[in-house]
Amino acid sequence: MSISAPAPSWIRDAICWQVYPLGFCGAPREREDLGGEGYGGADGENVVHRLPRLQGWLDHLVSLGANVLLLNPVFDSVSHGYDTLEHRRLDPRLGDDDDFDALVEACHARGIRVVLDGVFNHVSDRHPVARRALAAGPGTADGDRIRWSGSSPYGFEGNADLLEIELADAVIQDRVVEIMGRWLERGADGWRLDAMYAAGADAWAPILERVRAAHPEAWILGEVIHGDYPGFAEASGAHSITQYELWKAIWSGLTEHNLFELAHALGRHQDFLDAAGGAHPQTFVGNHDTTRIASRLADGRDLAAAIALLSLLPGIPTVYAGDEFGATGVKEERSGGDDAIRPWFPGSPDQVVTAAASADSAPGGPDHLTLLKPEAAERILEVHRRLFSLRRREPWLATAAVRVDEGTLENTWAQIVLAPRDGADGADGADGADGSDGSAPGPLTLVLNLGAETRPAPGEVLEAVSGADMLDGVSPAGSGEVPAHGIAVVR
Repeated sequence: MSISAPAPSWIRDAICWQVYPLGFCGAPREREDLGGEGYGGADGENVVHRLPRLQGWLDHLVSLGANVLLLNPVFDSVSHGYDTLEHRRLDPRLGDDDDFDALVEACHARGIRVVLDGVFNHVSDRHPVARRALAAGPGTADGDRIRWSGSSPYGFEGNADLLEIELADAVIQDRVVEIMGRWLERGADGWRLDAMYAAGADAWAPILERVRAAHPEAWILGEVIHGDYPGFAEASGAHSITQYELWKAIWSGLTEHNLFELAHALGRHQDFLDAAGGAHPQTFVGNHDTTRIASRLADGRDLAAAIALLSLLPGIPTVYAGDEFGATGVKEERSGGDDAIRPWFPGSPDQVVTAAASADSAPGGPDHLTLLKPEAAERILEVHRRLFSLRRREPWLATAAVRVDEGTLENTWAQIVLAPRDGADGADGADGADGSDGSAPGPLTLVLNLGAETRPAPGEVLEAVSGADMLDGVSPAGSGEVPAHGIAVVR
């Protein structure tokens, strides 16, 4: 079934900064106030006001070029936030409703939208719905509000403490609609729907139809790992899907110096953009579930190429907090294996290098922040700012057509042509586009050079980044050149 879901106009120019609040704000890994079958105290008990720490970073978000704060779980949970206990209450390790309201107010005052992470596919086995279901058993009204495998509850991805909810159940659908609406009415601007792929598009379609009808300006981003992204969006009613396929090709193509792999994925990306439901994919080079991009790349100089791809490709780019400084961290497939990629951050961005050097972490809390090269952190940040500034000056890039020049493609060299589509902002020469005579702007070409030699640029250079200059302050880009282990944007 196809469900038309017109996207809210504001996501057209969205650039997200994603934060995992429990780690970022230094919350303990485990709740210290859970005992027996209890699931937290009454409102106001055991609350520690850590969420306000994020307000010290909002001006940084704006200076980066972003305008959306994408928050990973903030709701009452047992440990990592994806084991929810109560969706109507903020996690007491982060604060209370007043802290949330203050953060939203501070964001909106700066023109920043706030998007929440909705973990509705599964809940903690201590969640009231789960406990009633376990007590009632399969084949009962309460029991059938979770999923079962025979006589055993179905644990999400094999985790016995994360029980999958039956989203097709009418009572569950009513509750999800109510919860999503409650926080949207409180000031949130959208939802990321965690593990949307697990329940499937058909289960989500009636829920999102009701949410969109009541909140047409809310952005719905669905987490889908594999498959037909536009088809899933079209069938479910989501506006955007996580572009994991492109994420994989970026880090793999750069790591292996195989830009043919990246070229193939960019062809697929264009196919997605052209398909119904595929116009607004979320693009990223890292998130709360993946090894940091700076840890992926053996040659840190090639980080410049990853930043350029994130900044300039069509879609909704998302910077995972810390990546803009060259944060490192490796995800491991074990209990606690996400800790290194969800570290504690200091109270303001000007303390990042000091915090990384001190190796401090909150007692019982997340890991400390680590950086690829502390002395390069400011230069890496500046590259992000420069390239996102270019994206802002060329607003049509958000919906550009993308193709790779196959005639010049090599393992370590790619010319990625980005062209305005008819009707895109700036296509008539306005909104900061190049056409000073009123003509449409010419295409831009993002040139990636992973090789060891500087090469001539195939056009007028608007921006160039030398990986060696970014990391070590040496070998800056020369005029009219594409630096070794660097990039250039040419017209």
